Amino acid sequence: MSRISATRAALYEQVVDGYGTVRVLPLDAALDGPVVHGWVNADRAAFWGMRDLTEDQVVAIYAHMGTLDTHHACLLVKDDEPVGLLQTYEPGADRVGDRYPVEPGDIGVHLLLAPAGPGGGRPGWTTALLGAVASYVLLGLDRERVVVDPDVRNEKAIARFLRQGFTPGPVVVLPEIDLPDVHLPEKRAQLAFLSRESVFPGRIPDLAAR
Repeated sequence: MSRISATRAALYEQVVDGYGTVRVLPLDAALDGPVVHGWVNADRAAFWGMRDLTEDQVVAIYAHMGTLDTHHACLLVKDDEPVGLLQTYEPGADRVGDRYPVEPGDIGVHLLLAPAGPGGGRPGWTTALLGAVASYVLLGLDRERVVVDPDVRNEKAIARFLRQGFTPGPVVVLPEIDLPDVHLPEKRAQLAFLSRESVFPGRIPDLAAR
């Protein structure tokens, strides 16, 4: 797996005890596209919905996302090794915003974890990484609540979010989107929510981490 230059400016950085330093980097579509393409084309990423895309198509999608003010893609790295893809978005500017009452301070999140390396996974690592993501989104970005919308068939992802403290919401049908720059098929999604107060009661947002 490719290493990421430690000189690339991070949006957020956190030392995770026992695991290493996690950094959140703005995704560079051209540089990071090959790594992301390998992740989204794997069988384990079937619910991400990009398995049939070429590398050029994946690069084009994230290059387009880089032009938006409402949707953002980030690369998660641990000690300069890519470990995940994080997408954040404004729910009111997304199809999920028509399926639940959006509140001020809400932020949507999509998360794709990289496969375990040659040595296999480490117990507790996924929980530690999700904790760092929660710190970035809720404190670093000063948001009140995270909403996720995994496919209802993705039982592993749903269980992971619930273990992390998310509260399940309704099952909704997200409509198909077919535009020149983006196509999303219809999806039955399990909404779930995580409030800042439930995870970081009384914590002051770390606005300097943006």
